[in-house]
Amino acid sequence: MLLWVGLGNPGPEHARQRHNIGFMAVDAIARKHGFSAWRKRWKGEACDGTVGGVKLALLKPMTFMNASGDAVQAAAAFLKIAPADIWALHDELDLAPGKVRVKQGGGTAGHNGLRDMQRALATPGFGRVRLGIGHPGHKDRVTGHVLGNFAKVETWVEPLLDAVADAAPLLAAGRTEEFMTRVALLTQEKP
Repeated sequence: MLLWVGLGNPGPEHARQRHNIGFMAVDAIARKHGFSAWRKRWKGEACDGTVGGVKLALLKPMTFMNASGDAVQAAAAFLKIAPADIWALHDELDLAPGKVRVKQGGGTAGHNGLRDMQRALATPGFGRVRLGIGHPGHKDRVTGHVLGNFAKVETWVEPLLDAVADAAPLLAAGRTEEFMTRVALLTQEKP
């Protein structure tokens, strides 16, 4: 079994914020692959199902971004899932909007949700699905950018979420390069 964690903040006021693209991604995966209904568990909302024959638990921590690790640790302990089998889907400032990169382990790049997961799991050894939201250009504008809602002109958001859900079986199978390639192909603009 794998644990995929969408990072974000709870509440309708945060639902369309760039910082919540992790929540949006796991919602898209759950819809596409017919997961169980979301229910309150492990200081978050969780559901389960299979993707490409692999059992998955999806988790949206309801602890707010900066305390995401508490929910992740509780779910991982209950399900007996090792950090190497946990993937965080999260917003990434240092990637162009709509780009996706996957890596196992590594630093947090200042992302508080990742930092708290690393604290709670006592290791940086979990996977990351980095969903590009772009950088606002200056560090003083970062907070407003990540906590701002996606604009109507950001038409890449829904196609990206659909592509991540469609390509999820490749990620579940550990075929990360193929997952990234498939997402890139599915999100190419049509002439």
